[in-house]
Amino acid sequence: MDAMRGYRRPVTAAKLAEQLGVSERTIYRDIQTLSGLGAPLEGEAGVGYMLKSGFFLPPLMFGADELEALVLGARWVRRQGDEALAAAANNALAKIAAATPKDLRDDMAETSLWVPIGQDQQDASDIHVRPVREAIRYQHRLRMSYRDEHGSPSDRIVWPFALAFFDGKRLLAAWCEMRMAFRHFRVDRIAAVESLQQRYPARRHDLLKTWRLEHNIRDDS
Repeated sequence: MDAMRGYRRPVTAAKLAEQLGVSERTIYRDIQTLSGLGAPLEGEAGVGYMLKSGFFLPPLMFGADELEALVLGARWVRRQGDEALAAAANNALAKIAAATPKDLRDDMAETSLWVPIGQDQQDASDIHVRPVREAIRYQHRLRMSYRDEHGSPSDRIVWPFALAFFDGKRLLAAWCEMRMAFRHFRVDRIAAVESLQQRYPARRHDLLKTWRLEHNIRDDS
């Protein structure tokens, strides 16, 4: 059940078997048993299985590696110059700690894995991260004042659909109305950005799928 919760789309018994280190026959047997116990599973052999929307597992204990992964991820998020995401990371860890059978706040605080602060981690472009991120979430058109690697300025309207976080840098993937093509923009080169509060005429999922195909990028979600 915990493994299946990590998938948003149906996952095959073969993939689950590989992930869990068991046979496909074991997966089919376990799915049949879980279904008989009332677990909210849907799907069929050869197509895949998934948990029904809205289902949440009861509080679970985390292993040492899982706990360190959560804390390290939250600490990395806090270094990305987005105050809203940093606060959300702290809140998420607090909720996780409180929702487990054993209060894990002390264990989390004592985790000795840290994300170093680089000299280029904080810069003026940090103010643009949140509006770009929110435009992606709500699928809104963005108006940007942008300078390319040569310093040439341009004003563009784009359809943002993905934001990649690298160490100290953020890269926006968007459909550019001026170029009528997919383009990538470094957030630190954005001089000004404004959401037009208008949904762009495409589904974010479709843009992301087409972009992945054009650039031969795997979908590991």
